[in-house]
Amino acid sequence: MAQQIKDHNGKNVIHGRETVNGVRLHYYTAGKGEAIVLLHGVPKTSYYWRNVLPKLSSEYTVVVPDLRGFGDSGRTLDGYDMPNMAEDIAQLMTVLGHETFYLVGEDWGAAVAYALTAQYPERVKKLVYQEMLLPGFGLEEWSHLTTENVKTNHWIWHINFYNVRDFPELLISGREKAYFSHFIKHECYDPTAISDEAIDEYVRCYSAPGGLRSMFEVYRATFKDAEFFREAAKTKLKMPVLALGSKYFINDENTREMKLVAENVEEVILPWGHQLAEECPEELSQVLLEFIKKESNIVIAKA
Repeated sequence: MAQQIKDHNGKNVIHGRETVNGVRLHYYTAGKGEAIVLLHGVPKTSYYWRNVLPKLSSEYTVVVPDLRGFGDSGRTLDGYDMPNMAEDIAQLMTVLGHETFYLVGEDWGAAVAYALTAQYPERVKKLVYQEMLLPGFGLEEWSHLTTENVKTNHWIWHINFYNVRDFPELLISGREKAYFSHFIKHECYDPTAISDEAIDEYVRCYSAPGGLRSMFEVYRATFKDAEFFREAAKTKLKMPVLALGSKYFINDENTREMKLVAENVEEVILPWGHQLAEECPEELSQVLLEFIKKESNIVIAKA
């Protein structure tokens, strides 16, 4: 059974559900003050952030949603493109009374975060873009069957696999624990950082009715997302952006992409793998706090 998620005082976080943009979203929250939104990636859920929240909630209101189709949020038949999933979060934050907020996303949650920021730049104070390749800016290239990609630790072969209709569901259904245990740990620098408890929680959600389908639908919207991102990039973001990478996975590719879409970009690369909130929650939390609190953290991205 998954552990109860605690805030900085050791108290249980507050869980809630809100129906926004045609989907019922689950979220948890703790703390007070300005809002920070933490968006998880794939194949994870809001549980991914459980060890980061208590480091932030003493000074900020931390809101951690399950994205559409993930965790304990609703699994709709459609709506898994990034701009629509971003609209989910924008509406959720309005309902919760936060018109502006700091926004942190990792993996596909980072793509959602950028889509939200591109659509509502006035609402996002600062953006943290962690460990993601944007469709249209690198995702497709990293999935190709090439000698160079295969030799790396970050060949993302699954992008193509998940885009095949129905076949991934057939092969993974009933084998979720074996599949996701290997997948999540493979992307780590320290695979022992991923507890059996965390794997069990992720598997619980992806084994639920519609869990796998919802995950794959995110990937099946890649071409639509690429069109959106290429258009959005024509208007560069003005607010401070932190490109946060891991040395042993996406590394400085986050920075390259963010400099294509934003004017004021900082870079931090941590000496871990892809699952930063699992592998180094203390170090990651410190980086987030320093970036959010910094008064003068603007670095003009060079063309």
